[in-house]
Amino acid sequence: MTEALPAPFRSRALAVEPQWIDYNGHLNLAYYHVLFDRGVDELFDAIGLGESYRARTGFTTYTAETHARYLKEVPRGSFVVVSSLIVGLDEKRLHVFQEMRHLDGWLAATLESLSLSVDQRGDAPKVAPFPAKTVETVRAGFAAHEGLPRPADLHRAIRPLG
Repeated sequence: MTEALPAPFRSRALAVEPQWIDYNGHLNLAYYHVLFDRGVDELFDAIGLGESYRARTGFTTYTAETHARYLKEVPRGSFVVVSSLIVGLDEKRLHVFQEMRHLDGWLAATLESLSLSVDQRGDAPKVAPFPAKTVETVRAGFAAHEGLPRPADLHRAIRPLG
């Protein structure tokens, strides 16, 4: 990472593809995740965890857990921007909170995720600390986000019924 990471990090405008629209006439829930994934890919490229990271180091990241909230239907022909905020980091884990906003500015969905550092160099992938050089760039990204207010929906869970 050669320049300061935007806080929060914002993706380029992402198109909702026509085949992603379901029989209800709006974005199918699976494709919210595709758009969030594309947004986090851009963040990961910016902090040194992108596709070239795996080729260079033999390490990658796996998503261990997510929590999505679908707040407003995204219609056919829309463009969205995914903002990503790094809310936690330790030697093996990266915690990110994302918001998906329509280009008109309204909030469509949120996604909270926990990614694990994974060493793929052995016989089987295993969770392992981020390599030392990688930690520097990821920590710099986290430092750019650390002082921002935490999202109100961070750590939300589904409440029991009844």
